[in-house]
Amino acid sequence: MELASYLAGERWSDHPACTHPLLAAVARLVNDHTSDAARHRLAELIPSVIEVTGDDPRLDVRIALRCATTALPVVAHERQLAMAVSILSAEHVLAGLDGNAGMAERSREALAQVPEAARWAAEFGRGVRVSLKGFRRYAAPNTVQLAVRGIARACVPDPDALLCDLLAGAIADCRALVRPAPAEVVDPARWADACRLTTR
Repeated sequence: MELASYLAGERWSDHPACTHPLLAAVARLVNDHTSDAARHRLAELIPSVIEVTGDDPRLDVRIALRCATTALPVVAHERQLAMAVSILSAEHVLAGLDGNAGMAERSREALAQVPEAARWAAEFGRGVRVSLKGFRRYAAPNTVQLAVRGIARACVPDPDALLCDLLAGAIADCRALVRPAPAEVVDPARWADACRLTTR
């Protein structure tokens, strides 16, 4: 995120104003939990987070959904329960925002892969109503952290690739809502300067 702040013309920071705070949190966590050998895969995503921000509460929900649906099929059992609850909570909040009671196909597919966790989450959440404010302040950030850490520790062939796909998907989800101007080609000289800053 420091490179994004630099390329956006902001002061050097891992919390740039040009990127939605929860999306930036995903990027930081993915970076921190990606192996040194695979971290170069994340570099090409940096320009795409610039100007991806806003007050639309659906951004937080979409980010949390992307993280939970990516993590649910691969994380350890105790995390699966939390991810299933996160999906159902996010879908409930999103339905309130969009006025649509239907569940997204991606959510249905993720829950179908772990039916026991899905049943437990449905029973756990019966009668519970999650407020938008509570979801944005607590549930969404917790979902992001649990998902990324769970994927990093999952028994899958290439967790680095899955983390990279998660970040790319979260960025795409946010860009679809925000619709920023197309990402400009990064000036090679500015990119080289940014890379030098990271090696100091």
